[in-house]
Amino acid sequence: MSHASRHPVFPVPVRRDRAGHGAVRALRFSAVAIGALLASLPAQAQTRTPLDQLGGSIPHAQALPSQAMPFVGSPPPAGKPSGSAGPAARLPSGGQESAAADPHTILPQPPAGKVAIGMSARFGDKEPLIPRGLVWRVFADRPEASGAYPLVAEAADPAPVFFLSPGGYVVHVAYGLASVARRIVVGEESRREQLVLPAGGVTLHSDVNDKPIPAQKVTYDIFEGSFLQGRASSRPYFRGANSGDLIILPAGDYYVVSTYGEGNAVIQADVAVAPGKVTDTTLHHRAGEVSLRLVKIAGGEALADTQWSVLTPGGDSIKESINTLPVFVLAEGEYTAVARYDGKTYTKEFTVEAGKDGPVEVLLGEQVTAPSLDVQEGSGD
Repeated sequence: MSHASRHPVFPVPVRRDRAGHGAVRALRFSAVAIGALLASLPAQAQTRTPLDQLGGSIPHAQALPSQAMPFVGSPPPAGKPSGSAGPAARLPSGGQESAAADPHTILPQPPAGKVAIGMSARFGDKEPLIPRGLVWRVFADRPEASGAYPLVAEAADPAPVFFLSPGGYVVHVAYGLASVARRIVVGEESRREQLVLPAGGVTLHSDVNDKPIPAQKVTYDIFEGSFLQGRASSRPYFRGANSGDLIILPAGDYYVVSTYGEGNAVIQADVAVAPGKVTDTTLHHRAGEVSLRLVKIAGGEALADTQWSVLTPGGDSIKESINTLPVFVLAEGEYTAVARYDGKTYTKEFTVEAGKDGPVEVLLGEQVTAPSLDVQEGSGD
């Protein structure tokens, strides 16, 4: 189970994943990828993605690697346009966006033989401009002899200005794990271009009986589709997210798998990501944390060199450990603890209730069936 709330445009940058790579990833296109893009777009691509307002809820994990995208050429430093700014040049009249809606009211005068193209992006047709965290790349729209599409320019500004020679290009912009591309044809006049990048954010938390679960004990994998409606992808879209992480995704439907501790405390929930909104979601686990101990007397010291297994009533193994004091997080239900020590096997039945953590002690040499965590005796053979 889960509940979610919506907030307006997220103000913080995307976190880095566990491999140390920025969640805003450097994008490069393969010849096949750009060829397919160019085949699908008209010469003057002016399409806009419809604004999609979705509501939803959610319950985890490392971003998957982006597609291989070879490029050639020497890009300018990130955050700087390809060229030097000169005197200002006013935009031609009849632009697609009003001056109040676009940061490029006046564009810098381009160098000789170049044209200034001012770029910006917004969350939707009627949504705000994206203020930070964008990564822009401009590719030539024709491959070289090697088959690679040259990278012409790149920037990490929210509204960069690129100085380009007349001709065709593919402009790609990424924000978190969301991205969009447009083919443009540069003529003789400077102008501005604005892309619609429908992206939203989600932050994840978990609790048991309204008590927050420590962030280090729970993780999340995010999948495309809907678990409840049977439209679920089998491959994680984002893996290994932590509680409180802000994860930026393309707007759409997702479902999240939340894993609490080491055991079988795993739950799923659907979430809908809306453009320009952050969905803050809490998932409600029904599980308990148990520690296993093999002892000679109740409350005694745990015996070392004990091998442990936790089984379901049907005999299926849930978890194994060679630790003296293993700790497992288990979903509500009935289980059997199996301890192997000094050539003998000792077992004990116990019950886990949501939010009720505690020890499970298995005693040497006694045969007592324990119905719950509160009973400390065990049975051996």
